[in-house]
Amino acid sequence: MNPSLLVLNAGSSSIKFAAYRVDDGTPKSLVRGKLDGIGVGPAFSAKGPSGELLEERSFLPADVADHEQALVRVDEFLRSRLPRETPAAVGHRIVHGGSRLVAPARVDDATLAELEALVPLDPLHQVPSLTALKSARSRYPEAVHVACFDTAFHRGHPEVADAIPLPRSLREAGLRRYGFHGLSYEYIAGRLREIDPAAARGRVVVAHLGNGASLCAMKDGRSVDSTMSFTALDGLVMGTRPGVLDAGALLWLLGRGWDRERLAHLLWHESGLLALSETSPDLRDLLGSDAPFAQLAVSVFVYVAVKQAAGMVAALGGLDAFVFTAGIGENQPETRARISAGLRFLGVEVDEEANRRGDLRISPKGARVATFVISTDEESVIARHTVFLMSGKTPPS
Repeated sequence: MNPSLLVLNAGSSSIKFAAYRVDDGTPKSLVRGKLDGIGVGPAFSAKGPSGELLEERSFLPADVADHEQALVRVDEFLRSRLPRETPAAVGHRIVHGGSRLVAPARVDDATLAELEALVPLDPLHQVPSLTALKSARSRYPEAVHVACFDTAFHRGHPEVADAIPLPRSLREAGLRRYGFHGLSYEYIAGRLREIDPAAARGRVVVAHLGNGASLCAMKDGRSVDSTMSFTALDGLVMGTRPGVLDAGALLWLLGRGWDRERLAHLLWHESGLLALSETSPDLRDLLGSDAPFAQLAVSVFVYVAVKQAAGMVAALGGLDAFVFTAGIGENQPETRARISAGLRFLGVEVDEEANRRGDLRISPKGARVATFVISTDEESVIARHTVFLMSGKTPPS
């Protein structure tokens, strides 16, 4: 059997996977896919290295009730499709690495315990990620397991960008701005260097817009600032998360008898677009609705994105390029157009037809700011980090 590399990217209700063969230190894609709607309406799809559809099917919710069962389904598919491959290594996306884990790390029992201690900072993502990790360690006990962190890409920030104005004793205990979606931003930084090296060397704002959403300010391909901070609750309006929120609102709710569990559920599951629209956390549903609250939700999403993007530009001292990525950023021309219109004063413009088609570059010729739509690929970044960690080398920056 030929050794291969498996990448697992667990979300709150999904798991993406990708299998690679490693030739001469380079991961070469064999198959990739995802299992969405875990516990609700599980739907599986997988594609080959050229994008050809290999399999598509649905499951009953009881058959894929959690991420552990989802991994069973993924493993069944991989064993049937790639019977001669066995993972020598498994790379995992872990949202939060905390203060100490600032680079990809081999997973042992001590590392796992450290990651479990971070669950309160992001229960929506850390729990499913660690469930998949523990299940994979049991299923592939001979493989090397590597954790890659969404927080790591932001660890080069200046101190002024990450300091939270609370007592030093709390800051030293780990209370700081971390930033998230780092694996996505790392991919975009590398891809932009291939597409437009001059733009990549300049001042770039990347908008990772999906059910979870954030912005990253980059200079010469490195993170300078980000809209998410101590947890993935902060920043932009998201599907069920509020984004920026006055802490006094939480004190007000505590005064009305709310406890920690009720507050946590509100912040992670009942806020954002769902709360504003009262119907759906999905921007696609809201864009197609004439209901006043649906339109309010869309308008607030755009307004906050524009306002915070301007803040990222301030952190950079100017703007040379703007990139849309992730589910909303890659697939919703109307949202891209509305955000771009709000940033026109900073030089962001889009060509209507190029934007409608979702071209790689959507800014008109001669525009002061180059604007792009780039599909992200977190799995390839995880694969690259895993291969380099196994080789004992440091990945190229």
